Amino acid sequence: MTKRATIKSIAQDLGISHMTVSRALSNHPNVQKETRETVLKRARELGYVKNAAAKAMRGDITGIVGLLLPNIVNEFYARFANAMAHACDENSYHLIIHLTNDDPEIEQQALERLREVQAMAVAMVPTPGTSASDVNSFGSMKVIQLIRQTPIKVPSASILINDHDAISNAVVELAKKGHTHIGYIGADTQLSTGRARLSAFMDGIREAGLKSENQLIYTKSPSFKMGQESAKDICTQKKATGLICGGFEISTGALSTLMENKLSPHTDVCFIGYGDPSFFEWLDGGISTVRLPVDRLAHETIELIKPPWEEATASTTREKKFDADLIIRG
Repeated sequence: MTKRATIKSIAQDLGISHMTVSRALSNHPNVQKETRETVLKRARELGYVKNAAAKAMRGDITGIVGLLLPNIVNEFYARFANAMAHACDENSYHLIIHLTNDDPEIEQQALERLREVQAMAVAMVPTPGTSASDVNSFGSMKVIQLIRQTPIKVPSASILINDHDAISNAVVELAKKGHTHIGYIGADTQLSTGRARLSAFMDGIREAGLKSENQLIYTKSPSFKMGQESAKDICTQKKATGLICGGFEISTGALSTLMENKLSPHTDVCFIGYGDPSFFEWLDGGISTVRLPVDRLAHETIELIKPPWEEATASTTREKKFDADLIIRG
């Protein structure tokens, strides 16, 4: 059996002190470039792997970051995970992704596993449950809530989307084009994002001087299928001439219903989606949508994770909001 490479064995092999090897592997500025390159080269040759548990016992930062997402079928979550992975690479962090399927029990299990590997931080889209409210769920991890918020008993930061103006302006835009019956499909109001986006839609209805029509408003647990079925109901009524969506999977599901029924998203039912997958630019002359700054969100998440921690771990929750844009196409 091959003996496991350690800092001491690398030091003995190169004839230098183990402290110099340790500093070189940690990218310490006091180590000369030539020495660092020699140490890193020999460490790779010997198959040296850093021991996260040992680092944690010494009180060092492990560099492990957790990311909890409902799924990666949703293109926004997939793009966010990809952008965050690149941001972690740039900062020499190790990213571990867990998918919760919006299940509080799975979320709790994921947090337990991150504590087991001494993760220094977790960025999470919280589930619409309360499992994460227990202070013991997080241990010493820094907590950043993404997109949604739920009450938790530890100091945290939040990366949020300010999509109110984009959604309300979407209503006004359709009203300017002569649409007086506008449907809305959004997430369950149990979710903070579901409540906020529905409120933005209703504000747009009032600003446009239109009458609210409850039969054209659908809010349920967000999914592709929910978007499909809700759009089918709205189209069956043949009353709505405009349709706005308040979620990524909802949006693609609703759009698929229009396409299947050979309804133009510009003339038959004037459609404004949420999120901006690549095919939105070319499908049927371009799909209007509410676009989010995915890369900025991911990089800001990493900036909050970086030490020092004092500002982001204040006793009150810190929020950073990024504006969404209304993109009109076609």
